[in-house]
Amino acid sequence: MIDWSTCPAVESDPSRVSGAWVFRSTRVPVAALFENLEDGASIQDFVQWFPGVSLEQVRTVLEHAARSSAAVV
Repeated sequence: MIDWSTCPAVESDPSRVSGAWVFRSTRVPVAALFENLEDGASIQDFVQWFPGVSLEQVRTVLEHAARSSAAVV
């Protein structure tokens, strides 16, 4: 399981989106990124479909997930 609390591109607030981890200053769940990528969307598609989420935020989330996965191995 990824510890999102150390990722600067995301935040969790119990009063927004049921406390799910979302891209900072948005209501877009981090899980939506991974679901869309799994369904074949590109990063550019995702940023276009979800205004308010920046390319830099997506890169930061993906890098954080990769580092977290590497630490588990």
